[in-house]
Amino acid sequence: SGGSAPIIAATNNPVFPILSYCGSSILMTVTNKYVLSGFGFNLNFFLLAVQSIVCVVAIQMCKSSGIITYRDFNAVEARKWFPVSLLLIGTIYTSTKALQFLSIPVYTIFKNLTIILIAYGEVLWFGGSVTGMVLFSFGLMVLSSVIAAWADIQHALQSYGHSETEASAKVSTLNAGYMWMMFNCICSAAYVLGMRKRIKLTNFKDFDTMFYNNVLSIPILLVSSLLLENWSSANLEINFPPLQKNRIILAMIFSGLSSVFISYTSAWCVRVTSSTTYSMVGALNKLPIALSGLIFFDAPITLPSVSAIGVGFVSGIVYALAKVKQSSKPKAGILPTTSIPMMPMSASSQSARDSFKS
Repeated sequence: SGGSAPIIAATNNPVFPILSYCGSSILMTVTNKYVLSGFGFNLNFFLLAVQSIVCVVAIQMCKSSGIITYRDFNAVEARKWFPVSLLLIGTIYTSTKALQFLSIPVYTIFKNLTIILIAYGEVLWFGGSVTGMVLFSFGLMVLSSVIAAWADIQHALQSYGHSETEASAKVSTLNAGYMWMMFNCICSAAYVLGMRKRIKLTNFKDFDTMFYNNVLSIPILLVSSLLLENWSSANLEINFPPLQKNRIILAMIFSGLSSVFISYTSAWCVRVTSSTTYSMVGALNKLPIALSGLIFFDAPITLPSVSAIGVGFVSGIVYALAKVKQSSKPKAGILPTTSIPMMPMSASSQSARDSFKS
């Protein structure tokens, strides 16, 4: 028990889950963008099903080897968790659609808007509070999104100015991307808040969350793929061109493995921190992800697009500072509702400690 104390301290230290989450989400975004944008890929549900299957196989192998432990499948718990899995499918599917139409930097900047929805969700359901500084960071997030959208549309009009049909086609592609992005923000916020509420009901630990999320997703994704996607041999040829076939399949498996890390590290983050801090980490994480888009893909590098990334990053830092300031304030002057959410979270942390002791 004495030897496990440093392990427990490390797993409850916010730095480790935050760094792990950042690394895995950069991996996931870049591999997904590679599969989705490279070769006219359109089997999105199939890609997500492959990711979930890889994830379940990977954690099952770890469980069999005795590396990790999680609960066996239970129909009652599955029913309780099912709405969260549906929201996760919605979140990931809308993000793949948005990534198909938007560049990585624009996608990551718009993802910031999810934080605003989550923060107000916490005010409504968990007695959270929004300070003036937090509000200012929200203003910067909205501003960076407006600059990014404007830069994107300007670039499209300048690049295809010679041809009106090409320019309008490019702008309508961007509009489709913004629409998917809006759905993605709503689904993401609902997923994070729903997961936080359900973790309290089920007392799930990190691997339980990951196992149920993926197991419950597989049948829905496979049925959706078979019913809604084009499985003709001509379309398979488009999705998996002979020369790139192996590379695409490897990237799909690799993105499945990075989804293992994302599922685990995101649940770890929500447990060790709060759901708003977790979404905040996502915001700071946007800078390296956006830069990866500029480095690995031909995202337009213009003054407005770079300044949008800059403003988005600053908004993340302002938000982080605001949350640190908020948490370091003495609790006496704060309404009792703001300290209630921490009690169930600590119970969840306690169950994690117990699992390490055993």
